[in-house]
Amino acid sequence: MLKIILFLLTIASTFFVGGLAYSISIMAILLSHEMGHYFMSRKYGIPSSLPYFIPFPFSPFGTFGAVIKMKGLIVNKRALFDIGIAGPLAGFIVAIPFIILGIKLSTIQAITRNMPFLQLGDPLLFKILQKLIIGEIPPGHDLVLHPFAFAGWVGLFVTALNLLPVGQLDGGHILYAVFGRKSKWIFMAVIVSLAILALMYNPGWLTLVVLLIIFGMRHPEPLDTETELDGTRRILAFVILLVFLLSFTPAPFPGMNWETPKIPQSNPIAI
Repeated sequence: MLKIILFLLTIASTFFVGGLAYSISIMAILLSHEMGHYFMSRKYGIPSSLPYFIPFPFSPFGTFGAVIKMKGLIVNKRALFDIGIAGPLAGFIVAIPFIILGIKLSTIQAITRNMPFLQLGDPLLFKILQKLIIGEIPPGHDLVLHPFAFAGWVGLFVTALNLLPVGQLDGGHILYAVFGRKSKWIFMAVIVSLAILALMYNPGWLTLVVLLIIFGMRHPEPLDTETELDGTRRILAFVILLVFLLSFTPAPFPGMNWETPKIPQSNPIAI
């Protein structure tokens, strides 16, 4: 019952923040991510809950995402890899059509200083699709995102965060499945890199560093640590690395003006 209530409240909070189109698209992306984890966990016989959505009726996202609860031990690295990759890959795939359609429906508009806006950083995938669909944007103008495109951007942001190769994040599971105990050195390198990003681009990364340190960077071992990944999974590891590179932006919010609380449709989202 709680999961249903939270789901409905998150629909309401995303609708309040961004309207119907945004609510439908972001809920589809988040749901696909969590259900990817859910079905893969059930495939390996690991008891898992349906997603718990987290409503947050304020800009910019209207939600803190969703989580599922898993109980039991993961049998080997292959199961760990499959469960880790299923969520972000599913969310990324569902986000792409919303991004493409959203960019087509977005408008190019002159941006003035007094205009309320939320400026977003450009993930590589957005740059590529924007050039293919729209082309160059004139100086002094920016792309004001349709709610579908904004939901797709949020989907990429969530995907990139989850794929950070550290600790209990999806990227941490994938990295441990590939490198085993050696992954701890990469975990440490990622923490240092995030701290550098905080100094260079956005202090918000420092919050993530603190949270990762608090919740721990050590990854629990599966029951079987000897069975290595097969060739197909190693290829998928490169695919998910490409997904991360296409989704990540070092400065997600380079500039913003918070004069009004609601964003898509009523206020521009420039990217």
